[in-house]
Amino acid sequence: MIRFYTKNNCPLCEEAKALLDALNTNKISIEEIDIYQSDTLLEKYQLTIPVIAYKEKEVYGNEINIENISALLSE
Repeated sequence: MIRFYTKNNCPLCEEAKALLDALNTNKISIEEIDIYQSDTLLEKYQLTIPVIAYKEKEVYGNEINIENISALLSE
């Protein structure tokens, strides 16, 4: 399962989600997690969202691009 950490009204998150959906050719389930639902998540990811996590690896914020998502999903 892919975990996608996000928040409301986040244009960068929307762009990252569109890329993730397009590159998720194996149709791995995606769990969208609003970081504002947990103080722990808010503290951990507040300055780095969006975050895509898969198999114990993560890609953060402005590192999210076609190459990095593809590499993450090919693990």
